[in-house]
Amino acid sequence: MQSVSESEMQPRVISVAELNRLAKELVEGNLPLMWVSGEISNFTRAVSGHCYFSLKDAHAQVRCVMFRHKVQLQDWRPENGMQVEVRACPSFYEARGEFQLNVEAMRRSGLGALYAAFEKLKAKLQAEGLFDPATKVPLPRFPRKIGVVSSLKAAALRDVLTTLSRRMPSIPVIIYPAAVQGEGAGRQIAATIAAADARAECDVLIVCRGGGSIEDLWAFNEEIVARAIHACALPVVCGIGHETDFTIADFVADARAPTPTAAAQLASPNRDDLRQELGHYAQRLVRVAERALERRMQQLDGLARRLVHPGEFIAGQLHQLGQLTRRLRHAWAHAADNNQWRLRELCQQMISVRPDLAALAVQQRALAQNLTSSAAHRLQTLDGVLKSLASQLAQLNPQAVLERGYAMVERSGGQIVRNSSQIEIRDEIKIAFAKGWAKAQVSDKG
Repeated sequence: MQSVSESEMQPRVISVAELNRLAKELVEGNLPLMWVSGEISNFTRAVSGHCYFSLKDAHAQVRCVMFRHKVQLQDWRPENGMQVEVRACPSFYEARGEFQLNVEAMRRSGLGALYAAFEKLKAKLQAEGLFDPATKVPLPRFPRKIGVVSSLKAAALRDVLTTLSRRMPSIPVIIYPAAVQGEGAGRQIAATIAAADARAECDVLIVCRGGGSIEDLWAFNEEIVARAIHACALPVVCGIGHETDFTIADFVADARAPTPTAAAQLASPNRDDLRQELGHYAQRLVRVAERALERRMQQLDGLARRLVHPGEFIAGQLHQLGQLTRRLRHAWAHAADNNQWRLRELCQQMISVRPDLAALAVQQRALAQNLTSSAAHRLQTLDGVLKSLASQLAQLNPQAVLERGYAMVERSGGQIVRNSSQIEIRDEIKIAFAKGWAKAQVSDKG
């Protein structure tokens, strides 16, 4: 049996760095991103902007770090003693061998439930059509009265009244007081909106409140307030919180303003703008009136020129008639001259093409003489030719041959016999003489 050395039985020794690295891999590889709740303590913000603090409860605490680019996303400032919920990745800081949480996001405790309730109610009301733009009532451009639903102690009410007074102080403002924060605020706001709608004293209703946390603004996220706004026949403008704050009431209202001051601006016309617009329309009206007056003046001048004494009108007509008469005579004389020149040209053309009868008569007589002499010469020529042909014909006449003592033999069928082979012994033949004929029968041939 092989023995084991003492060095092989001793465990492997690792460094602290390797230990921390193994711990880091174990922690970060097995613990997922999670939400952790606790109280902030030992909160510090480094010059770099990173935040370091501890998160503790009654039994334990853990170190936390939140880097600057994550801190900048927060719209509130964490402080010691706050109960918060952090969304963090568990990690291990190797340099110090410390377990810590790398914080991605932070919210105050309880806000998670509020946000969930907000989203749930928002989805419900949206499905019912309370956010449908088709149900929105347009705001009147010139309201006769403006109603405001807010707390009498709220700074937002003072901002709204100041803005309305600056923009259009002639419009009466009716204040419908209601609590905007605390227990029962939602029911009170809904009842006040319903009362303002029933009284119908104003043309537009402003529902406003200043900025605050989500808990402070929660009354405007309640379903009873949303349904009261939707049921209100008056146009409703919501100006709740700051520009980044959104409530359920904002989605249901006919118009949403980022601030109470902006809500007052939406609900009321601006007298300065109206004065400027009125001045613009007045200038346009003056220009239009001036142009219309100028056109009428020009028309009057034209009618005045046309309005003359009948004698002057007749004299003008006579003058025009005289001019037309002279123009007609001139045109007639000019046409007559043109026709005369045209006639002369035609006469010259006819004269130039007229035949010379005397010359033609002389030419005719000469042609007749030439024709007579040519005809006589032609007759003489033809007579000589005829005589020559007659002489040749006389020489070829069989009768002349017969006169010289020859005879012409024909067969019974009329064929001329030129060779003895054409006839046979005892054939009858006809013999023609210069005078008379005779028939014979062949008794021999050679």
